Amino acid sequence: MPREAEPSFNERAFLLQAVQDNIRLDGRALDTYRNLDISFADNFGIADVRLGKTRVITRISASITAPRHDRKLDGIFTITTELSPLASPAFESGRQSDLETHLSRILEISLRRSQALSTESLCLVAGQKVWSLRADIHVLDYDGGLIDACCLSTLTALRHYRIPDTSVKGGELTVYTPLERDPVPLAILHHPLCVTFNFFELGEKWLVDATLMEQQCSEGEVVVAANPQGEVCLLQKGGGGEMDALVLLRCVEVALGKVRELGKVVDGALERDAKRRDKGGKSRELRAENER
Repeated sequence: MPREAEPSFNERAFLLQAVQDNIRLDGRALDTYRNLDISFADNFGIADVRLGKTRVITRISASITAPRHDRKLDGIFTITTELSPLASPAFESGRQSDLETHLSRILEISLRRSQALSTESLCLVAGQKVWSLRADIHVLDYDGGLIDACCLSTLTALRHYRIPDTSVKGGELTVYTPLERDPVPLAILHHPLCVTFNFFELGEKWLVDATLMEQQCSEGEVVVAANPQGEVCLLQKGGGGEMDALVLLRCVEVALGKVRELGKVVDGALERDAKRRDKGGKSRELRAENER
């Protein structure tokens, strides 16, 4: 399997000395994210996230299927990842790498097992028909920060998506087109996001949102998934080396603050997109009528 080009001895030594002096090569503070840009396609449920030079697009789709035998009252939610060779020479099409497996597991725990999306709301006819929701994650460019960018993109796409409205009369299911009834948002219970820390010198130094070179020179990483309410959904340490428990607690504390900051960026992007789509102000008029 191809590998990323490793930093040279001089590059590694220079970066490690800079980190020891609390300096990053791009001028950021140790606990600062790169520039984050979130945009949407014309269709609902497609989120394009750019975190520095890393770019991830997530597309949400839905179809009607039979429920699983052991969860007859729950819909189905699956997450798939695609690391394109265009994003990095280390990625191969048609073959799952260790990084892709690691990424899939973290997203599975952070978003699906944490019940961020209410799967009960996806049930249409108990024991017969449910919505099967799928999040396809496409990595188009890779320069570190992959876990954070993928989690951001997936959660944003879920919040942006609108599912067709339905009704059941006499056991018969009716699915309405967007012309007949407006699609409805998904029932999202909380908004978990991932924050990744790369550590150096046995945890005495750590960075938020490491670039690819910083990631390659680090001793390991700590991933914290949490929501803005302060609930931790995932805490995972990877790589060699020991880390003091107090340093780990400090990472969790910093992550909770970063999740709130990232959540505000996502909220702002969704609000701007809603205003862009509501050109005639019809939604405002309808809301005003409902209030009266």
